[in-house]
Amino acid sequence: MGSPDPLSAVRRAVRDFLAAGEPVLASGELFVAVSGGADSLALTEAAARAAHRRDVRVTALVVDHRLQEGSAEVAATAADMARKLGADDARVLTVTVEGRGGVEAAARGARYRALREALPAPDRLVLLGHTRDDQAETVLLGLGRGSGPRSVSGMRPLDPPWGRPLLALPRSATEGACAELGVVPWTDPHNSDSRYTRVRLRREVLPLLEDVLAGGVSAALARTAAQLREDTEALDVLAAELLRRARDGETLDVDVLTPAPAALRRRALRTWLLGAGVRELTDAHLRAVDALVGEWRGQGGVWLPGNFEARRSRGKLCVEA
Repeated sequence: MGSPDPLSAVRRAVRDFLAAGEPVLASGELFVAVSGGADSLALTEAAARAAHRRDVRVTALVVDHRLQEGSAEVAATAADMARKLGADDARVLTVTVEGRGGVEAAARGARYRALREALPAPDRLVLLGHTRDDQAETVLLGLGRGSGPRSVSGMRPLDPPWGRPLLALPRSATEGACAELGVVPWTDPHNSDSRYTRVRLRREVLPLLEDVLAGGVSAALARTAAQLREDTEALDVLAAELLRRARDGETLDVDVLTPAPAALRRRALRTWLLGAGVRELTDAHLRAVDALVGEWRGQGGVWLPGNFEARRSRGKLCVEA
């Protein structure tokens, strides 16, 4: 048999994703993030088709970032299109984009916060239209920034409350699905603005890599992400057990941590620090805290974001605001 047509491929990917995650449908509600682009529209149609067979209600969530003139009309059109494609309801969430890290990061943060806050309960799921091409871009960003295996492993298909059924499909599949449905997606002007890093990766870097390496780069990067994700998850299990053994109330027992490989120690320390309220941890932060175990010379404490300090005293690690 030949390859399925784009619409069938999208529908099958969503159907298989929901079948594998049947417990997430127990609430009878499913949410889909909709921008009006090809990825989210194809996803909405397939999600509504699959969910309705299970008597699950689908709500489309459209985020209006208010970054360009006419954004309210664009959001309203996307909501209307989602209803026509089968969504039982569609809501527009208006956000204010501000904060550090540039417009891209600030908009992403505002979008995810709005989607999360729109959920009526923490066990609900929001489907996102990320494709294999988005995964490839994420992996390249992680490589370029030296962010480590956790970043290079890319996006997870299921990372509650987020679900990404289309990660194995190329962007061309969603575009083809919309063409089959007779739907004209909205094209975000920001997606052609070369001031944004992802746009340059999409329009310049990936096409060059495809040309130099004779094709298949996006698929190869996605496979790399999947392999690294499996390795990372295995290490996280081992690190969780190390952390469990090292815990002594709110502190950690250095004697338990010291014999462990540094990679496991840093994973355990990351979980411990996040649990204590420390945020925006970098590799440099983790290595500095790990040095209190693996390179102990009586040094002082380590300053951490949020005005926290990690220090070693009498064979224990502690972290305090």
